[in-house]
Amino acid sequence: MARQVYFANHFYAFDNFSIRQRGRKATVLINRTSDGKISRTALERHLNNRYPADSPIKSRDLAIFRSGKLNGTGILVTEYRDPAKRQSYMVWLPALRKIRRFAQPDHEESWGGSVFTFGDVTLRKPEDETHELLGKKRMRTCLGVIAELEDKPYRYVDRLPKRACRHVGKWVYGLKSTPKRENWWYDFRVSYVDTENFADYRTLYFKDGKLIKVIDRDWGLVADSQLGDPRALFWKSWYGADLRTGQESWAVIPQSVVQYNSKRPDKFWSERTLRRIKR
Repeated sequence: MARQVYFANHFYAFDNFSIRQRGRKATVLINRTSDGKISRTALERHLNNRYPADSPIKSRDLAIFRSGKLNGTGILVTEYRDPAKRQSYMVWLPALRKIRRFAQPDHEESWGGSVFTFGDVTLRKPEDETHELLGKKRMRTCLGVIAELEDKPYRYVDRLPKRACRHVGKWVYGLKSTPKRENWWYDFRVSYVDTENFADYRTLYFKDGKLIKVIDRDWGLVADSQLGDPRALFWKSWYGADLRTGQESWAVIPQSVVQYNSKRPDKFWSERTLRRIKR
């Protein structure tokens, strides 16, 4: 079950998958602090899984920030087929006009200043935790949003969506995942996973018996019969709330910026692309 969820979240049903910038539209990551201050960052993300079986590379993930404090920054992540080999990170720093290579970040480190961590977005693998299937239940509540921005006009997306409720009533598995590391920032998490396509709609994080963080994901199904895989899904939004700090994050992905199985060459996922990022 955990491997199926990982498969869907890393878009392995596709040769490549992008959330790009298209005209004035782009994915926007909104962060709201506990005192109500709001910041936003437009970004792109491009994942490539099209590497030969004999290649040491399994996939590459390119993120480009298009506004805000991180404007012009690019991150290229390489995942290797050897499970014992750590991911490699190259970061384009626009102020220096240089690439820096970094060790794999800590799982708990914030991704883009958001509630979401590198573990949530890229690093956590099924073998990093032990898993227990808790049975089936129906989704009973709508997915979360930043309430004061719901259904409001907004830059990059024209209008932010209403909270998604179409999943209410769907059957989901409960999957309890416990980290193998001792004294980790959470004791366990429980994910609610669609019984048909393995979309993880909600994940609840617990520490010392208390709920400390929530991540909700709104998923869409790619309408392409040629793919023939129910896990061929795309993100419509991510919402996260850290109940310890009061911070909220909301990533909204307009469907018009989603692209998959493009003819973009593999060399796009390279240092050359990082160096050509415009600020």
